[in-house]
Order: sequence, then structure tokens, then C-alpha cells
Amino acid sequence: MFEGDALMQDIFMTRLHEFTIILYALSVLFYFFDFMHNNQRANRIAFWLLLFVWVLQSSFLFIYIVEMKRFPILTIMEGLYFYSWVLVTFSLIINKWLKIDFIVFFTNVFGFVIMAIHTFAPARDSAQVHAEQVVSELLFIHVTAALLAYGMFTISFVFSVLYCIQYDLLKQKKWGKRVMRIADLAKLEHISYLLCVIGVPLLLIGLILGVQWAVIQRQDFLWYDPKIISSFIVLFVYSSFLYLRVSKKLRGKNGALLNIASFLIMLINFFLVGNFSNFHY
Repeated sequence: MFEGDALMQDIFMTRLHEFTIILYALSVLFYFFDFMHNNQRANRIAFWLLLFVWVLQSSFLFIYIVEMKRFPILTIMEGLYFYSWVLVTFSLIINKWLKIDFIVFFTNVFGFVIMAIHTFAPARDSAQVHAEQVVSELLFIHVTAALLAYGMFTISFVFSVLYCIQYDLLKQKKWGKRVMRIADLAKLEHISYLLCVIGVPLLLIGLILGVQWAVIQRQDFLWYDPKIISSFIVLFVYSSFLYLRVSKKLRGKNGALLNIASFLIMLINFFLVGNFSNFHY
């Protein structure tokens, strides 16, 4: 009975850690939206989510201290957890008193990586079945985040195609029902951009967790695997699109064409490059 209770408690703590990771990911997403859009509402939501993450992390830290009767920093995994807690703590201080939002965003991207490594690395003293379950859930979250990002990019691609069609119709002065049924150019461009703003951090989170899964699960893991390289190329291309869009160096039809080209690169990565990977099927 005692071993069963201990196992249930271990599983419950694991679920809480995973819930904390989800909240942390949402906080990063909202901070990214604020970073791209200067949206104070998104900034406030991100702050309160991060504060909740800090409360959970602090509670876990206190529980560890009580159970172990020492400060938990003597192993690599304990050190990573405390490191993540420190990053979150300083992020809250910077966000509340110094108001340097961009530093908060980039710090929490790094903090999320550290937290993910700690949460999803199987503990050496855990049961094998439990460790395998955690790794499987890590893979599930990785695939889900990546597919959600691909979905956002796909819809964004559709809006860019509609933009190009509407642009050509207006340029040729072909007024009619077809023009009226397609939204105006500014709206098409804005929605396409917003979808990429959501898709890029989702893809980043998916790649972080995917690399973490591969390091844990695959002995033949290679950092220069074609799938890994091509996935980060997709992330770089879409990030470049967002940068050019925000800096106003690329707008209108040229921006739509770049978004379309980015989507075609994503399709190549999704359907073709995986065939050359040594672990990604």
C-alpha cells in the first residue's frame, strides 16, 4: 500500500510539473505576441501566467526542501530546476519594476528550455514504465505543438494567396462579385501576419521538446540530422518574415509572396526531408 501511495504521489507531482510546463509555454506565447504587437493585454496575461508558474515552482522547491531536508541543488537535475526558478524570479522582478519587456521574453524562452529539460528527463530512480510514459507524453506534446504551428502556417498561406489574387484583381480593375467576396487587402495581410505570430512560437516550443525527446530516447541522435536542420530552417524563414514585416522592410504583395515561399519550404520539410532522417519517420 505504501509503495502504491508513493507511486500515485510521484505521478501526481509529474502531472503538476507538466501542467506548469503548459502554463509556462502559454506565458511565452503571450510574451511573444506582445513582443511582436506591443499588446499590453497580452503582456498582462503573460505576467499572471508566469506568476502562477513561479508559485508552483516555489511550492515544488519548498516540498523538495522538506522531503530531502536540504537545499536541492546537489545534482544536475536539481540544479536545472533551481536555475529555472531563478530565471522566472528575475523575470518577474524585471517585468514588474524595470518594465524591460523584451528581456523578459527572451529570458523566458531560455527558462522554458531549462524547465522542459528538467521536467521530461526521466529520473534515474523512477520506474521504467513511468519513465517511458513521461517520454511518450513529451513526444505527444512535441508533435501537437508542431502540427498546430503547421496549421497556423497553412491558414496564413491561404490568406496570402487570397491577398495576391485580390491584389491582381484590383490592379487590373476587375470590379465584380469576386472582388467583393474577398476581404480587403489590409485585413488579409494582417490576419496572415497574426497567424504566423502564433505559429512561430508554437514551432519553437515543438522543436525544443522534440530535441529533448530525441536526446532522451534515441541513441543514434545526431544534431546535424536533416530533419532537425530543415525544421530550424523553417523556423528561421518564418522568423525572418516576421522581422521584415514588423520592421516594415517588406509589406504588401512582396510580403505575401515571401509567406507563400515559406509555406512551400515548410511542405518540403514536412513531406520530404523526414525520409532522409535517421530517426524521424
